[in-house]
Amino acid sequence: MSEQQRAERSERQSEPAGRWVVVVGAGMAGVQTAVALRERGFTGAVTLIGAEPHQPYDRPPLSKAVLLGKAEESAFDIDFEALGITLRLGCEVTGVRAGDHELDTSAGPVPYDVLVIATGAEPVVLPGSEGVPGVHLLRTLDDAARLRPVLDARHTVVVVGAGWIGAEFATAARSAGCEVTVVEAAERPLAGALPAEVAAPMAAWYAESGAGLLTGARVARVEPGSVVLADGRTLPADAVVVGIGARPATGWLAGSGIALGPDGSVTADAALRTSLPDVYAVGDCASFPSARFGARLLVHHWDNALQGPRTAAAHIIGAAGGDGAEPPAYDPVPYFWSEQFGRFVQYAGHHDGADTLLWRGDPAGPAWSVCWLRDGVLVAVLAVGRPRDLIQGRKLIEAGTRLDPERAGDASVPLKSATRQETHG
Repeated sequence: MSEQQRAERSERQSEPAGRWVVVVGAGMAGVQTAVALRERGFTGAVTLIGAEPHQPYDRPPLSKAVLLGKAEESAFDIDFEALGITLRLGCEVTGVRAGDHELDTSAGPVPYDVLVIATGAEPVVLPGSEGVPGVHLLRTLDDAARLRPVLDARHTVVVVGAGWIGAEFATAARSAGCEVTVVEAAERPLAGALPAEVAAPMAAWYAESGAGLLTGARVARVEPGSVVLADGRTLPADAVVVGIGARPATGWLAGSGIALGPDGSVTADAALRTSLPDVYAVGDCASFPSARFGARLLVHHWDNALQGPRTAAAHIIGAAGGDGAEPPAYDPVPYFWSEQFGRFVQYAGHHDGADTLLWRGDPAGPAWSVCWLRDGVLVAVLAVGRPRDLIQGRKLIEAGTRLDPERAGDASVPLKSATRQETHG
């Protein structure tokens, strides 16, 4: 047993039962959990374990400022020492022995009273691309560091996947002067995220930026210097960036007894508790039940990693505000944004199950938005260059507001003025 392990065990034994919280994962969700515990007055021991050796950092800048060399890093501006949060970086957690309340790690066993799983998501690897020179993912600070010379050299780049991360990398690569071709197996960009009629206008953005977009194109194999498509076409590629999705990083939980869903996510409840006592899960690795949308949601976006930890911390500590009341359930309006091809794209809500789609503005223009209704109630909004629609729409979704479809479909009418109450009042 190392000196650090002896010190941690001694500190744990000196705390009251249930007062040692270990957070696995030092991304946004893990960091915010540790900070939220302190902000709520938690005085027990808090340990934050991260697999990467770097100081905990924010990920969105990786595909923007860090990638383009406008920032060297995106470390969180948090004084962990002042908050009494112990960092164990460069430490990989390999398993959980729930009966012993202990983690197995690359540095030896780590005990816990309460465990928070915040290991995020890991990118899906393109089959057959492992070990091929010039193939990149973009998930970590080290990934961004490896890609910066590619952009600096203005290489010919093939991006596999026209999802959010693919579009953002293509945007950065074009702004750096690279020749870019994006290859998408589906017939349109963002096929897994948006309906066909909403995603269709976005295909034109690629050509406007000077990037090529090949849809309905499957990759047969990646070779050094080229990408070979299933139809026989060969694309020259000094570098290949793969952005074909991500899945919860939960493989290390095998055999732990912690329940996982078919998508690999930890199936948390409305308090973000897992199937085992004293174990919580937050962020990209966890799904949660939404009463608001009548579905279990798995949200791979920054805002979820920011908001969920506050709920988990409240339930770990106990009653909010010390009044004996149960802390509220976690049931947010999901929100995310993407900066791509000179446009600011924002989305709030959950459109699955919607029965009405309304356009606000011309999708061929620079600014437009889409509203989804279910039984007349606004459940989701996508805004392109119309931040006011997003702000107002998000509030209306939170309130469960019923809209007048005719007025809501009129881009000149503020969304907040398109409610049925105002129309018929």
